[in-house]
Amino acid sequence: MDLEGTDGRERGEDETTFEKQSALFALAVSDIVLVNMWCHDIGREQAANKPLLKTVFQVMMRLFTPRKSTLLFVIRDKTKTPLDILEHILREDLQKIWSSVPKPEKHIDTPIDDFFNIEITALSSYEEKEEQFLEQVSDLRGRFMNSISPGGLAGDRRTVVPGSGFPFSTQQIWKVIKENKDLDLPAHKVMVATVRCEEIASEKLRELAESEEWRTLESDSNTAIIPGFGKKLNNMLSQHLNRYDTEVVFFDEAVRTAKRQDLLKKTLEMLYPSYQAMLMHHRNKAFENFKKDLESDSSDDRGFAAKVRHYSQLCFTDFSQGSSDASVQIAGWNDIKVREKLQRDIDTHATALQTEKLAKIAGDYEERLEKALGDPVSSLLESANPDAWLSVKELFVHETSSAAVDLSAVLIGFELKEQEEQKFIINLKRTGRQIIEKKAREEANQALMHMKERFNQVFAYGPDTLPRVWTGKEDIKDITRKGRMQAVKHLSILAVLRLEGNDYDHIDSALNSLVNDAGDYECEGEVAPGMSGSSVLASNTWEGVSASDTLITPVQCRGLWRQFNRETEYTISQAIAAQEASKRNSSWLPPPWAIVAMMFLGFNEFMMLLRNPLYLVVVFVLFLLGRAVWVQLNVEQEFQHGFLAGAISVSAKLLPTIMNFLKRLAEESQQTINNVNRNDVSSMTSGNYTRADSPRQTPVKEMSSFTESLGDAHKDRDERLTYRHAAKIPS
Repeated sequence: MDLEGTDGRERGEDETTFEKQSALFALAVSDIVLVNMWCHDIGREQAANKPLLKTVFQVMMRLFTPRKSTLLFVIRDKTKTPLDILEHILREDLQKIWSSVPKPEKHIDTPIDDFFNIEITALSSYEEKEEQFLEQVSDLRGRFMNSISPGGLAGDRRTVVPGSGFPFSTQQIWKVIKENKDLDLPAHKVMVATVRCEEIASEKLRELAESEEWRTLESDSNTAIIPGFGKKLNNMLSQHLNRYDTEVVFFDEAVRTAKRQDLLKKTLEMLYPSYQAMLMHHRNKAFENFKKDLESDSSDDRGFAAKVRHYSQLCFTDFSQGSSDASVQIAGWNDIKVREKLQRDIDTHATALQTEKLAKIAGDYEERLEKALGDPVSSLLESANPDAWLSVKELFVHETSSAAVDLSAVLIGFELKEQEEQKFIINLKRTGRQIIEKKAREEANQALMHMKERFNQVFAYGPDTLPRVWTGKEDIKDITRKGRMQAVKHLSILAVLRLEGNDYDHIDSALNSLVNDAGDYECEGEVAPGMSGSSVLASNTWEGVSASDTLITPVQCRGLWRQFNRETEYTISQAIAAQEASKRNSSWLPPPWAIVAMMFLGFNEFMMLLRNPLYLVVVFVLFLLGRAVWVQLNVEQEFQHGFLAGAISVSAKLLPTIMNFLKRLAEESQQTINNVNRNDVSSMTSGNYTRADSPRQTPVKEMSSFTESLGDAHKDRDERLTYRHAAKIPS
């Protein structure tokens, strides 16, 4: 950069202003400043630029930090005076100027060599020694060829501005000088470096965002796992930062380092979503493997909690491998948040699966209790034995205790807290009680039917469990009372849930009073109306019994008793009617007054029979014949359907029966005669004419024997018919 001379005409009216400005500008922007001096001006004040150098040095000391630029004094038209003498004089003058310049406190002892590298050279006169001048100029040009090399002419170049920022830097320097502002070259350098480094960083960030490599990597990372993702991203990021470092190498180190950090931060912000997406892919893969392994493991080698720990460890190992593959070393990212989310997901899924398994186990044991308690409890309550509830309680304790022991053994594998395990046991026992209560309420809802069954079991069947035949000898009142007592006992058993072992005698007494009250009003042939039996049954609750344990309230018991009496009235009435009919059918004698009248009015006929025994025999034979015909016709059974129907039926069968009877009588007589003839022939053949050991029966005796056997047979038939008739009485 060529500046006007100190005595040039271009400086204008204020010759010193532009001179100082140009001198400061040269020192600010240049590494090497050539001061062109005539040899004969050395030692002079103005001609040697002493005032100018003093001003420049003063401003440099006040405004500049130490920056070792090179001041190359070129002595023109060198005389015969040796260069060493000229150099010595010039250096002394410079030292005097430097010493006379007011310095800031921090630079009071700073030597001139910390600010300037003083170089002195001389050139011969071009007009007098042209060849020598050109040779010396060529040598000086050679010194500039490698001036920026270490130890070169350019100095330390600590505040050098890169070529890309040089136009902007020179504009700002000249602007400050023109406005007469203090020159703060380090701040100016930082400002230039800041602007240019920001521009370069933005450019590199844009280049990376638009690069095909990054776009492909970003797109693939959103859909699936990319093997070696971290390595690829590391290489891409390293190349990206290296390109920035290459372009900002000549700017201020602190600025370019700061801007490099900003560039790295912005770049990482752009890359971080892809890294997070990659971590989520690895997390999803590890979590899916955990769920699949845990749910498919059906072995009994270890409990559920041990399985969760085992597969959780495998899951985190898998995730750690994927996270390591996706890690970016330069970024220093970590997977703590994703790892925590994975842990939460594992805990949530394990808890849900554990809850599901525990619910299934609890359901299985509840079903087991349902099978173990349901039908047996119903059977025990239906039997209505006095110790039915004691048996139910023993069954409840045994089954729930057995199920609780087995459940505790199963729950060990879940490693639950003691409180949680006890909660399952308590719920299991509560379920067993609910099953019993449910079955008891079902039986209580059918209490009326059970009461009638118990009553009929006593009323319609005898001690030998055979159906009763109402022959007239049974005490219907006593049997009815016993049947009602059994019905009331059944009602008492179904009235209250008796699992606590409390004393419920007052309930039994109140219900038994129903039978006692009804017995006072019952007599033969009359059915007692439904009675309340006790004022206790007028209440809606049993004394000392909670609402949850009440199956049938006292008022409901009284209502059931009334309905029971109404529905059993017909059975009792039928039994009474059957008993009366049996009494009438079993009595064939006329009334006593008729017997006395017959004896008085038939005395003459009776005496006639006594005087003539033949009549008595004839009457006896006729009686036997009439009895046989009566039995054969089954007159009694025929007349049960009505007199007219019985008369028609008997008249239709009378003649065939008599003919059949006479035919059989003749056959019996003929068989007897044949037997006698065979015996006679046998005796004659053997020469034995003695009489047989057993005299032959007369025809009258034979007929009597026949009729007796026939009568016995029909008597058995009458008894069977009577039994069937009794069995058909409605219950």
